Amino acid sequence: MIHFQNECLEAYAFQRAKEGKAFCGDSFYMTANNGYFLCVLADGLGSGEYAHESSQAVTSIVQSNPEEDVQTLMNFSNKVLLSKRGAATAIFKVDFREKTFEYSCVGNIRFYLYTPSGKMVYPMPVSGYLSGRPQKFRTQKFPYEPQSTFLIHSDGFVRTDTKPLTDNYQTVSSIANQLRVKQINKNDDVTFIVGSLLK
Repeated sequence: MIHFQNECLEAYAFQRAKEGKAFCGDSFYMTANNGYFLCVLADGLGSGEYAHESSQAVTSIVQSNPEEDVQTLMNFSNKVLLSKRGAATAIFKVDFREKTFEYSCVGNIRFYLYTPSGKMVYPMPVSGYLSGRPQKFRTQKFPYEPQSTFLIHSDGFVRTDTKPLTDNYQTVSSIANQLRVKQINKNDDVTFIVGSLLK
């Protein structure tokens, strides 16, 4: 697993390719500073090398433009997939100063945010995938509470009991390890990122 941390956030990412495949069709990228956290998860259509090529194209364009807003990054991601296989894509960006985050998704990637007060935020995705064709995106903005926990995952993820995510006494490391051992499905690429918004 990959561990990512600064003074405002701690996150763990896990990824595994479909059994028998040299390339994982999922790609992700995370970056943060004292002002924001940016995360993208892309799931290339199918599996193998061409799925990997599509998802990598998305994460690369986001990595090259971290200061842009989510809507702009979704547009960039869509354009870069023209003549490629296509990808389900989710992007979210947290503003640590405003205590808000923006989220946009096309396809079967899922995102959940659990607050210390017991609320769950589940932005509805748009069906389909990015392919370079003109497309409308639903970018939503939500407030969050410090110490909120989030989970984002591709469709190969094995859903488990969400109780660890709502337990305020569990560390992010512990939650990540509990989710990882549940990932017994090897018939699809799988990626999840779980984190805590500390401030």
